[in-house]
Amino acid sequence: MNPGIIDKLIDRLDKLEPEEIQSLVLKAVEEKGFLERVFDVLREGVIVTGARGKIHYINHTACEFFGLEQKSASGESVLNLFPGINWEEVVASGDAVNRDLVVRYPERRFLNFYIAPLANQDAEESDDDQLGLVIILRDNTRHREQQIQEIESEKIEAVQSLAAGVAHEIGNPLNSLTIHLQVIERKIKKNADPELAAELLESLEITRSEIKRLDFIVEKFLNAVRPSRPELEATDLNELLNEALNFIGAEVADRRIAITLDFAEDVPLLKLDRDQMKQVFYNLVRNSAQAMGSDGNLTVRTGFNDDNAFVTFADDGPGIPPDQVSRVFEPYYTTKKTGSGLGLMIVHRIVSEHGGEVQFQSREGTGTEVTVFLPRAERLVRVLPEHSESEATVIDVDVEE
Repeated sequence: MNPGIIDKLIDRLDKLEPEEIQSLVLKAVEEKGFLERVFDVLREGVIVTGARGKIHYINHTACEFFGLEQKSASGESVLNLFPGINWEEVVASGDAVNRDLVVRYPERRFLNFYIAPLANQDAEESDDDQLGLVIILRDNTRHREQQIQEIESEKIEAVQSLAAGVAHEIGNPLNSLTIHLQVIERKIKKNADPELAAELLESLEITRSEIKRLDFIVEKFLNAVRPSRPELEATDLNELLNEALNFIGAEVADRRIAITLDFAEDVPLLKLDRDQMKQVFYNLVRNSAQAMGSDGNLTVRTGFNDDNAFVTFADDGPGIPPDQVSRVFEPYYTTKKTGSGLGLMIVHRIVSEHGGEVQFQSREGTGTEVTVFLPRAERLVRVLPEHSESEATVIDVDVEE
């Protein structure tokens, strides 16, 4: 609003006719409305306060940032929106202030805000040299998220290089063990008596099978940490889960953990890389088993909707605190004493490359539930034909992606 209009109105109030006063007031209102409309289309948030921090004006964008209603926000204290700011210090300095702020409601945003005092032009004649504050807010969420993603990508690349090197070094002694077992086998067959030889050869066979299993795990781990495009093929989710659980079953049985299967019937075929997805299931089952320790219960459920098929791993382990849930997919972060912090990172990467999502929920003292959502090879599209409301019907159409 143009302050000249207000000054003119006050100076000449006793000399103006009612019609002239009405005309000036209408002009002031029109100018105020025009400026408010301009501010409301800005992508930046704008807040104007009085000297005591009461909101006199807040535009539409600023209301979106804080989840406020424009009408009800006017008159509220700005202190409630910026709890970390020392307003007395800002007001006393008389200078502009630039700060960053993280807003978590109604959605997580990274804001940068600029605070400038509104100086009183008649400060020499008044004890109060400040009329209020103007606050300009800019949403930096996309930029900050891009920075975080770049940092995470660098971390993951470093982890992948390190993990590949470690897995390679484990593979070398496994090969050496296999060669030495062959030498021992030949000597046993040549020199030992038949009864002792049979007993030793049986032990050798068990050892050799365990080495093969370790070698298989190392190979799959290498394939998981190395960036590679999934080789997709039509896959039965329930069948793939059974194969994965049979492979890791001995390890789970040693911990006396009971697995309950709750598989949905007629789960649609998914386009998956079987080996990579088995690695996801191995890691999630092993993660639950290690968290529970022993004598626990793990439930594996499958299901599907119009867009996705999903598999859920729910354990009754100790769970993790709420403040740690958001970090579980970070490389090297683990809540277990002997954990590597790589398992869930690998899970997240493989599922993402399949176009899916991983949902992690945990409650301390109750257990953890991890759900893997995978896109259907054919997604169900619901089409409403052009009929009147009373005649509308729903047609289910399978659309090949």
